[in-house]
Amino acid sequence: MIKRTIVAACIALAACTALVPAGDAVAAGTAPRRIVSFNLCADQLLLTLADPGQIAGLSPYAVDPLLSVTTAQAAPFLRLDWDAESIVNLAPDLVLVGPSRRPTRAMLGAMGIRVVEVDLINNLADAQRQARDIGALLGHPQRGEALARDLAQAEARLSAAAIKPPRTAVVIQREGYREGPASLASSMLSIAGLRPPARSSSGAGGFMSAEQGGFVSLEHLLTDGPDVLVLQDPPRAAGDQGALFITHPALLARYGPDRRIDLPERYTVCGGPSLVQGLDYLTQAIKRLR
Repeated sequence: MIKRTIVAACIALAACTALVPAGDAVAAGTAPRRIVSFNLCADQLLLTLADPGQIAGLSPYAVDPLLSVTTAQAAPFLRLDWDAESIVNLAPDLVLVGPSRRPTRAMLGAMGIRVVEVDLINNLADAQRQARDIGALLGHPQRGEALARDLAQAEARLSAAAIKPPRTAVVIQREGYREGPASLASSMLSIAGLRPPARSSSGAGGFMSAEQGGFVSLEHLLTDGPDVLVLQDPPRAAGDQGALFITHPALLARYGPDRRIDLPERYTVCGGPSLVQGLDYLTQAIKRLR
C-alpha cells in the first residue's frame, strides 16, 4: 500500500514538472553541479560551455566522429546507456534531453530530477539564442555570449564569401532524399548565396516544396537539376542501393568538383560548436567552387 502511494506521488510529480527556462538557474543562483546530457547537441554545448567538473555523463553519440565535433573533449567522460536508469545512478541535478525523449523525461521528472529540453536548431538566430540560454543555464553566461559571438562571426565570414548573384542548390542525402528549405543546412546555404530552385516541379520525381523535404529522382537531377549539388556524407563506393544513387557515374559527371559540395552531416545537425565549424567549412567550399 505504501509503495503504491509513493508511485502515485511520483507520477503526479511528473505531470506537474515543467521544463525549466534556460535562464532560471543563474537568476536563482543555483548553477547545476552534476549535469548529464542525453542528446547529441546537448553533449557539444555542455562540453563547450560547462566546467569539466560539472559534467557527470554524456550520450552514447558523444564520441562518434561522424556526428560530433567534440569527440576529443568527450573522451574522458562517462557515456550513458539509452535508458533512464543509467542517468538516475549518477544522481544529477540537471539532465539535458532532446525533443523526442518524452518517456525518459516523464520518468526522470517523476523522480524529482530537473530536466531541460535542448531544441533543434533551424537557423542562425536560434543558434545564437540557444548558446546564450544554455550558457546561462549552466552558470556561465559569459561563455554563452562568447559562443554566440563566434557564431555571428562565422556567419559574417560566410556571408562575405557568398556567391553573387545567387545560384541554385539542393542538399541530397542517400537514396535521393532532399533536405527541405526549413532545415539548418538550407539556412547555411542561403547565407552562402545558394538558394533552392525557384520553381517546384509537380511531376513525379521533381523537387518537392514541402518544408520537411522529400525525395528527388536521379533523372530529374540529370535533366533539370540545380546549379550546385550539396551531398551530405557521400559514400565513396556503391555498397548498397542508397549509396548507388549518390555515386552514380552520370550524376558525378554532371556535378563535378566545380558544381558539387560535400558537406559532412555533423555540421548540419546542431547549433553550437558544430555550426561554427560548419559555417567555416562551407566558406572554404564556396571559395573552391569559384
